[in-house]
Amino acid sequence: MHAIRARVGSSGASSRPRLLTRVAVVVAAATLAVFGLGSPAAAHVTVNPRTATQGGFAKLTFRVPNEKATASTVKLEVQLPPDAPIASVSTRPTPGWSVEVRNRTLDEPVTAHGAQITEVVDVIIWTAEPGAEIAPGQFQEFDISVGPLPEVDQMVFKALQHYSDGDIVRWIDEPQEGVELEHPAPVLRLTPAAGDEAAAEDNGGGSGVAIGFGVAGAVLGLAGLVLGLLAYRRSAA
Repeated sequence: MHAIRARVGSSGASSRPRLLTRVAVVVAAATLAVFGLGSPAAAHVTVNPRTATQGGFAKLTFRVPNEKATASTVKLEVQLPPDAPIASVSTRPTPGWSVEVRNRTLDEPVTAHGAQITEVVDVIIWTAEPGAEIAPGQFQEFDISVGPLPEVDQMVFKALQHYSDGDIVRWIDEPQEGVELEHPAPVLRLTPAAGDEAAAEDNGGGSGVAIGFGVAGAVLGLAGLVLGLLAYRRSAA
């Protein structure tokens, strides 16, 4: 009888590490699925912040990483969305870079601060002075101030990145649901003003966040259940 008990106890002890390992793998995989951890960040031109408020003003920062190992970035062209004109656009000086602002005439004027605006900024071009280029492994940021922001869901800023070897990378692919783009354009999401946001929440606007927390809670609950089972088996052995 003693020998039998010893073998059973030894078998239970040896199985615990394997069970703990399986639990760790399951919890880690579930956590990755919920929070999207561990995915590599794509090095492309982006705009920050990613969201702003319709009708408001915002400082937008275009972040430009250098993707090539043998050339530097010497110029950046950013086109403001032609279908969502912005009445006021100003640039912030970037040390070592000159800036050129090109305007366009609107087919239909827009109103800002009670005034009719017939001409808006179309393209902004930053050009590096000698020694200020974005070298391999580096990035640079370019700031603009804009507003009032139009009442649209998103603004797509198509960008051209010029390299010292003559190559031009066109970050102009517009977002498509469920499609991973090779050269995505910087996108600014726009949300309604405060009064409209409250109405959206009443209609279920925050359901995405709630679902995310619900799934996370389920993962933690599953982990607790498995650990509780292990504790029970340990006491039974």
